[in-house]
Amino acid sequence: MLQRNFSWARRINCMANQSPSGKAVTDFHLLHSSGRKITEFHLSSIVKICGRVEALQEGRQAHCLLLKLGFNADLILMTTLLDMYSKCTNIHDACRVFDEMPQRDVVVINSMISGLCRCYLPSYAIDLFTKMNQSNRDVGTWNSLLSGLGQNSEGRAALIFFGRKRVEGVEVDVMTMISVISICAHMAMIVHAQQVHGLVIKSGFELYLPVGNAIVDMYAKCGCMGDACLCFQNMPFKNVISWTSLISGYAKHGFGVEALKAFHQMEMEGVVPNKITFLGTLYACSHSGLLQEGWISFTTMINKYSIAPTMEHYTCMVDLLARAGRLYEADEFIEKMPIKPDTKLLTAFLSSCCHHKNVELASAVGKKLLQLQPQEAGAYISLSNFYGLVGDMEGVANVRRLMLERGIRKEKACTWIEICQKVHSFESGDRSITERSMITYEFLFRK
Repeated sequence: MLQRNFSWARRINCMANQSPSGKAVTDFHLLHSSGRKITEFHLSSIVKICGRVEALQEGRQAHCLLLKLGFNADLILMTTLLDMYSKCTNIHDACRVFDEMPQRDVVVINSMISGLCRCYLPSYAIDLFTKMNQSNRDVGTWNSLLSGLGQNSEGRAALIFFGRKRVEGVEVDVMTMISVISICAHMAMIVHAQQVHGLVIKSGFELYLPVGNAIVDMYAKCGCMGDACLCFQNMPFKNVISWTSLISGYAKHGFGVEALKAFHQMEMEGVVPNKITFLGTLYACSHSGLLQEGWISFTTMINKYSIAPTMEHYTCMVDLLARAGRLYEADEFIEKMPIKPDTKLLTAFLSSCCHHKNVELASAVGKKLLQLQPQEAGAYISLSNFYGLVGDMEGVANVRRLMLERGIRKEKACTWIEICQKVHSFESGDRSITERSMITYEFLFRK
């Protein structure tokens, strides 16, 4: 009997580590219905799977069985349960598990911090972090907070905590550096990016492949493609992520020819591209007017590498055709797609229709967009602006009236700029005169 239980445990655990399928859940039900003894190993594996596939209902059933069998004092199992609830974005039950645990170690708290950030509650994560004794925090605690703040667009707060971490003498590991590099990339903070790169070299992490990939991506997003290329060339090892970061960087800065050259070089070196790589090449072709090359890339992805296009790939192809003025070809392409277009695709198509002043297609696409996502303000504004552009004031009035009837309001746009190692943010139409805005004005317009 003991041997059979271990056999089932190994089987379920193997599925938990290899595939997010429902097969493991089915096998667990078979094990339970057979009357065999359920151990904490079985429950740990099944709870992990429930968290991975966000199977909240099955996870709750495992939780009930766990309590019934008296495993609620098992710290490892309860931590896994907490993590499952947070991955299912059920932070209420995750907090309840956390509060009901008879004892908590640093791993439990780290998991709770990650869960709060995953559920978009960074302020609660900071509160939990600050309530911990400084001596009880480990590098995992800091990493959970830094990565979580980064994922919630709280880059400034994350960098402040990173500074505190260094002041307190806590060790900096690879995960720390990847999180901070990603934050600098997201905020396009070139001065901070260079400082972090220096710290990477000083700490001896430059040879780690994930760190090298993150640095290439960081410099590309900061607008320094020369530095991105130099870092890429100095990497001792490169994988598909390395090449994709470089290709995507070229694409975002309008270097379509360079992106395609990098793609061909990658193929020559025997690196197999993935769907993200092709997304970068299609984006590059779209924004560089490389229509024929874009079609070749799209067909290569399907025929040579057997990669099924996603909505993002179709959006790039529609944008490629529409930017080239092939509006009716783009419309036909949309009609032949095996999946229904989403709002991003239709918005991109509408933008091109407006640019080329095609009233017929713009009106048709605009109406589809309003039906698909009636609460999205951007679609109303784009359609209203187009009607104004072609002189159809009745169309403008109708769209504006529809916005009022549905209570649609456009959020203000926001931008930011880094000056003197500080990031200053501004809203559209912001006319407030502050010391910060005066400094920025003087910097931008000084002789």
